[in-house]
Amino acid sequence: MVILGIDPGSHTTGYAFLETAPQWIRVLEYGCIRASSTKSPEMRLLDIITDLEALINQYKPTALSMEGIFFAKNIKSALLLGHVRGAILAICLKRGMTYHEYSPKSVKLAVTGSGSSSKERVCQMVQVHLQLKEIKGPLDASDALAIAWTHAHPVTTVSKPACLVKKKRKNQAQEWRSLLKKCGGLSE
Repeated sequence: MVILGIDPGSHTTGYAFLETAPQWIRVLEYGCIRASSTKSPEMRLLDIITDLEALINQYKPTALSMEGIFFAKNIKSALLLGHVRGAILAICLKRGMTYHEYSPKSVKLAVTGSGSSSKERVCQMVQVHLQLKEIKGPLDASDALAIAWTHAHPVTTVSKPACLVKKKRKNQAQEWRSLLKKCGGLSE
């Protein structure tokens, strides 16, 4: 199986192609697709998708693993990232690839054993896991390798005690209630 790992970005998108079998895993290619910041957002998107499609045609992956969305402070940046993610997802699904999404925390946990590891630590550990002499390029490339590796080696989930699950649900309910009140959708 060939896995495509993607760390999406509106200026720099990290990608990694890993080939896996039951007893081994190897890196086919990894790197970054860069879009010029002088271009309009739609032209950057076109550049990213065009370059990615050429790589997909070359390696013919069967699975797409992409970093999940996160909360961004800048709404415009979040919208642009959403466009990139959507375009990548569309071209991959059109080719019959399966889609798997991993949060940044779950990738860090799978690769390093800690969900709060730095990007540099993720890079070091993915280098060890994939037995690479070095990882060239920016951290977007090593993040894409980590996302693909996470799909090949998912972390087993550990069940939480019921008291923690209930507490979390209660906190989430309180957060939603507070948000609805702020938006005027819930009377006191």
